Amino acid sequence: MKRVLCLFLLNFVLLSVALARYAPVAPYAIWTNSELTLNNGVVQRTIKLPASEGPFLTTTYKPVTGGFRYFQPINPDFGFEINGILYSGSGAWKQVGIQRISDARQGDGAAVTIQSKDGKVELTLRFLLYPDSPAIRKNLVIKNLTNETVPLESVDVEKFSITDYNATTFSWICHDYGRRRAIGPYDGNMQDALLTVHNSDWQQGIVIGNEAAGVVKHTSVFWKEPVILSGLTHKDARYPFRKYIDKGESFTTPQVFTMVYNNHKDPDEILNTAVPDFIRKHMGIRLSELIQKPTFVYNTWVPFRKDINEKLIRELAKAAADAGMKEFIIDDGWAENYGDWIIDKAKFPNGLKPVFDYIKSLGMKPGMWVSVGSASPDSKVYKAHPDWFVLDENQQPANLHEDNLSMRTACFGTGWPGYIKEVLLKLALEYGLEYLKLDFTVVTSPYRFSNKTTGCYATNHPGHADRNESLFTSYESVWKLFDELHAAKPNLFIDCTFETMGGLQLIDYAMLKHAEGDWLSNFYGPPDVNVDLRVRNMAWWRSPAMPATALVIGNPEMQDAGWEMHIKSLAGALPIMLGDPRKLSGTELKKYRAYADWLQAMQMKHDFMSYRQDLAGFGEPMDGMWDGFQRVNTDTKRGGIVGIFRQGATETKRMVTVGQLDPATTYQVKTMDGKAVTSLTGKALQTTGFPVTINWLYAGELFEIQSIDR
Repeated sequence: MKRVLCLFLLNFVLLSVALARYAPVAPYAIWTNSELTLNNGVVQRTIKLPASEGPFLTTTYKPVTGGFRYFQPINPDFGFEINGILYSGSGAWKQVGIQRISDARQGDGAAVTIQSKDGKVELTLRFLLYPDSPAIRKNLVIKNLTNETVPLESVDVEKFSITDYNATTFSWICHDYGRRRAIGPYDGNMQDALLTVHNSDWQQGIVIGNEAAGVVKHTSVFWKEPVILSGLTHKDARYPFRKYIDKGESFTTPQVFTMVYNNHKDPDEILNTAVPDFIRKHMGIRLSELIQKPTFVYNTWVPFRKDINEKLIRELAKAAADAGMKEFIIDDGWAENYGDWIIDKAKFPNGLKPVFDYIKSLGMKPGMWVSVGSASPDSKVYKAHPDWFVLDENQQPANLHEDNLSMRTACFGTGWPGYIKEVLLKLALEYGLEYLKLDFTVVTSPYRFSNKTTGCYATNHPGHADRNESLFTSYESVWKLFDELHAAKPNLFIDCTFETMGGLQLIDYAMLKHAEGDWLSNFYGPPDVNVDLRVRNMAWWRSPAMPATALVIGNPEMQDAGWEMHIKSLAGALPIMLGDPRKLSGTELKKYRAYADWLQAMQMKHDFMSYRQDLAGFGEPMDGMWDGFQRVNTDTKRGGIVGIFRQGATETKRMVTVGQLDPATTYQVKTMDGKAVTSLTGKALQTTGFPVTINWLYAGELFEIQSIDR
């Protein structure tokens, strides 16, 4: 009864938050014939509009309170090429119209439509602001007014001119999800879904979030000129973006969000506050729509690889259930071949339905692995539809994933998406799947290093005209497939692996709007302390720019001698375990269940899986140091969890402070077994903290932070 009540209360809170997204907001955009002002009380951006004819320029972009020294008084605002002709806000445009716009997540702003002086392009610039957020979200709608099909390339959705010397000389460029600091010119890559430019002398900076997909996103800082630009890859890039626009048709670019800030000594301050708040509340990521998030997942890949069968799966499922696992995922090895996805009756003579029914009878949600864009040459689908598959630059069948022809890569610009959708829907609906791990290369491979072996060179595929266009359109088709799967099964957790994303440990906002998680890694090696360090390092590196629960980090094994550290480390991301649970003793299984029950209880009380913040005073996990994380619910401020780790450090004791709590509320700090450590106000927890002693060189502890007077 208590568990049902907790679930009811959690769902009520989540529903209230969801409904709040649709509440009306005050207009954030006002305009005259010559000027547009965007202002939500946090940031202000002023744009000079072309009246009869003239440029379209951002003249002011700053926090509402205080100054901002980064931008010139004239910014070109955007840039792109059509048929080799460069268009930017600095050119001559004629204003067509302006109107208020909004989105379903409290976004409010304006769309300005302008026409180029040569009469060939109509451009709509869409700006959205959100309540209490410094984010301004922008994209372009580019319409072809000519009588022929034209190529669009080198798209900069945002383009800002930077002030001289101090901005370019003394700025940190925090790239790779805002975590790696550099100085000087920087040309971003696929890993730069978010970066920050920060001047420590000014205590000011700008966050740039790029919502384009995979390898076609592009953000650069002071690269060829003193500008910051963000959008799609240029035509001279390693993975160039191109889109052909038919006459009278339009192309809508991905969105870019920016945040300007002042009075921050360190860029990590905004990375831990405004950035995750915007992503969770307003971006529209799938995790925010998922009422019940996974809290303890088992996957069969290691050590069994493809050597699985019905008997083994049933034994593993029973042991995993005894250990308290909540989701059970059957990985590769269940099908006869890639492409047809027919159950291997030699391994599963009774099919998979009774196996999944058994998994569900044990109280676990079932899931399975499928390669979303691959087929074997001997598969029925490949023989029947060879025209659905990628061709290389010599117009020969290709395997983009790795350098052998034992597999073919499907092209998502053909009839393949419709086919694989029916396959996946049948699996999900017939077996009641709650989790799909969708894998392998569809655009680029993490394991092939020539940019020539990417995309599809076919000239007769309806979804793209050439290879460059296929780089973009293939991602879009994958996202459409994911959306259609969710429409049929709304609570389905889709794990889009880094291999499908197209880069090592790659995750980005484009994926998060269509899939819930990303299998980031396959860490192999002896079961020693380095596995847990790598898990925590990966979680730190990608978060808080990326939601921690989307970070699926393998491959810690259940039977490892240090399995408790595996769980504690994984509590900072999505707890997922592999290995052989049959090797665990009854006592160990009981301890596992205690961890599982604790994680589930913490999720029910705090919804901690929706949050993660850095722990003040604890930096990147590395050997010889202490590290940690906090996962505090910053909406309710009623508490969350904290993880503390000693990774070979000489000190046995550290003071731990916890931020983003209500200063006046009293909180109790408790161990996993419910023992009270201390009671402190939110202010005292942030300024004084509590001591943690860890006597082992390599060990960690998890704590609950719980409000006691609210």
